[in-house]
Amino acid sequence: MIRFLRQACLLWFFVGTGVAQEAAPSFAFKGPIVRESIFKEGLGLLDRERDEYAGAMATFATNYVAEKKGNKASLDFARKALGLALHLSSRNKRAMVTKFQLGKGILPKAVESEYSPKTLAALFVTRAETLFEQKGANNLLLARALIDLAVTIDPHNDDAIYAYELQKIDYGELKWEDFTEAPKAKAPTP
Repeated sequence: MIRFLRQACLLWFFVGTGVAQEAAPSFAFKGPIVRESIFKEGLGLLDRERDEYAGAMATFATNYVAEKKGNKASLDFARKALGLALHLSSRNKRAMVTKFQLGKGILPKAVESEYSPKTLAALFVTRAETLFEQKGANNLLLARALIDLAVTIDPHNDDAIYAYELQKIDYGELKWEDFTEAPKAKAPTP
């Protein structure tokens, strides 16, 4: 009888340990903090386009993290892409789901994408060129972000690399904190 109890306790210990290990997050992810969009007005995209671009970014980020098994580079990219996606469309389903899963340390499952990485990067470069031509601070900021993402999405896209390098010369590095860190809340006025 004592032997049976010992075996039962050992079995319970191993099962409990296995469950605890499964429940623990496999990685740490600091999700982007977006309280309100930095693209309030003057952006050269329609609402429908904003949501489509947000969905494409979030889908690529989801698949990239899944493919790379949540390594640091993929999580860093996901933070940027999800931050930008949520600024474009704060209620985008794919961006919200992926942000939640990553925040819980859950590796997302790959999802079906309308675009191959090569096509998505080319789309971002083309759209960035149009935004540059439309002028305006918001258009310039979004164009720079699209180019920055395009270089990671397809590191063999010569146009993306060239535009990225020109941006660094002309404007310096892009401050991704604008997309990933919400500004401090304003103190209420008496």
